[in-house]
Amino acid sequence: MRLINRSLLIAFCSFSVVGFAQFAPPPGELGSTAIHKDSLILIDWAVEVVSFERGLEDIAFPGGLYASFGDSSRALGYAEGTSVDVVSLGDGGSITLAFDFVIENGDGPDFAVFENSFSDTYLEFAHVEVSTDGEHFVRFPSVSNIQTDEQTATYANSDPTLVHNLAGKYRQAYGTPFDLQDLADSTGIDLMEINFVRIVDVVGSIDPLYGTYDSQGHLINDPYPTDFESGGFDLDGVGVIHNANPLASIEKQDDLKFSVYPNPTTGQISIRLDGEVSILKFYDLSGQLILESLNVNHLNLGDFNLAPGLYLVEVTLQDGKVMRQQIIYQ
Repeated sequence: MRLINRSLLIAFCSFSVVGFAQFAPPPGELGSTAIHKDSLILIDWAVEVVSFERGLEDIAFPGGLYASFGDSSRALGYAEGTSVDVVSLGDGGSITLAFDFVIENGDGPDFAVFENSFSDTYLEFAHVEVSTDGEHFVRFPSVSNIQTDEQTATYANSDPTLVHNLAGKYRQAYGTPFDLQDLADSTGIDLMEINFVRIVDVVGSIDPLYGTYDSQGHLINDPYPTDFESGGFDLDGVGVIHNANPLASIEKQDDLKFSVYPNPTTGQISIRLDGEVSILKFYDLSGQLILESLNVNHLNLGDFNLAPGLYLVEVTLQDGKVMRQQIIYQ
């Protein structure tokens, strides 16, 4: 058995430190929820721009220029994970995207939003909203515990562990996950039929005249002003984890003879299938290979010091067929 990495794991929970909620850290750190653009759990991407409203380079100057970097089509398809293949929303700008298949509420996160930050701390945030009918949108409840006594300057840094449910939390190539279960008490949407995702730039000014608030009524402090053509949130893509793809349903029916159990698990997992396992691989949400083993049907995850979260089991059979299943490790 070959152990690849023991620490690049996820934890879908927060904890309190010195009275402030601390949330998931950057990619590569224990407890990060970052999803790499090449992760096998991403099964689809946005295919249509339904609406696009570009914001000003600086909202405090209504007669000024609008952000202009990137065509809206750059939000479609796979996230490139670069600084340039993006569309900039400008202050308070928004874009609404549609998909080939409806997004569904599954176990763990259901989609991820990718921005183009060049570091783990230079962060530009955006609110995320979803809709079933394209008219009534519900916003994910966000939290920002970033101080608001001093304005985060244009090129200054932010601590990602102080924000939750804001797109842009992670650097380029890593998406911020969103779980539809967070909207379980909302009205006017069907969590098993989400057709539209809207991204709305956060204006990071701490001036109440212009700033944007989180779900708790706190101003969100991020780099401001960003008065240039690429100002505001820079969207790279929206990747889907759970959807109603009929082909995926057929695959699931075909794979009824393949299962990983128990699921959820507290440690031991077993593989049930018709055929012999040639290679078993175990991935985290970032797409990193955690472990790889030959010719086994059982694993004790407790042996590997894993953090709780969502993982992907991939088995390759002797005949070359590959099967995958998500599991929850508790």
